[in-house]
Amino acid sequence: MIILGIESSCDETAIALVADGEKILSSEVASQEDIHALYGGVVPELASRQHLEVIVPIFQLCLRKAGIAISGINAVAATTAPGLSGSLIVGDNFGRAVALALEIPFLPVNHIEAHLAANFFPRLPDFPALGLVVSGGHSSLFLVSGPNDFQVLGETRDDAAGETFDKIARVLSLPYPGGPPLEKLAATAESAIRFPLPGVKNSYDFSFSGLKTAVIYYLKENPEADRAAVAAGFQNSVAEGLVRKLDYACNRHKVRSILTGGGVLANNFLRSKLKIWAETKGVELRIPSISFSLDNAVMVAVRAFYLL
Repeated sequence: MIILGIESSCDETAIALVADGEKILSSEVASQEDIHALYGGVVPELASRQHLEVIVPIFQLCLRKAGIAISGINAVAATTAPGLSGSLIVGDNFGRAVALALEIPFLPVNHIEAHLAANFFPRLPDFPALGLVVSGGHSSLFLVSGPNDFQVLGETRDDAAGETFDKIARVLSLPYPGGPPLEKLAATAESAIRFPLPGVKNSYDFSFSGLKTAVIYYLKENPEADRAAVAAGFQNSVAEGLVRKLDYACNRHKVRSILTGGGVLANNFLRSKLKIWAETKGVELRIPSISFSLDNAVMVAVRAFYLL
């Protein structure tokens, strides 16, 4: 069963061919970072135009690398929500066109569920599991009872984690996207400023606006502050807040594993904090490799395999 996965929810055009939900035949991602860096954030109209430019060449490249003809595809899956509407339309329509031409199934895939499905290969985790997705546009907590059973426990009430990273990076005069340069700056700090933890007390929900405001006001009141110490303090608060939220959920649900996903998990400091917590808790933690934590099409194809 060879599934064509398509991801175009934001500013990456990704195509993958995956066999039986576990063997990656080919996977390509075309980034738009250089385009949007000029504006300090994603410009939706530019994103959708760029998807149109590259989606066919990326598809053809994947076919060549996989060494199969287009007729060898058994099903097509594309991210259809959530995301930027103009970007989603490109991948959705392209996927439906391929499926229609080949007379094979087309499966719409939820982007956030796909991030958690990146934990499903090379083997399924033990269920039930908690699922944590932290990305540029999403901060969500799930109870995952099976490969097709996702129950939302909590979501962000305001800014997402990745969005907050970008905003704090901007006030620290760091380039876009803000996550990598902020982590690099924080690693040079000799100390860290203590900021409030993100989250909503006695709830599964997230909230990052209070942390963002605290950092911005601190910099306004202390213009000569050590930028590295501010970056380290902000990063510490995000990591500790996410760990505490997982701990809160883990104490209320008997789970056998923890699944994670989303671009914020490209942050090695956060990955290490999650690993330390999981070891202390005695629960299996799955963190996809950085390339599969970021937006990719393999996770879309894997999600579709279990839908089929």
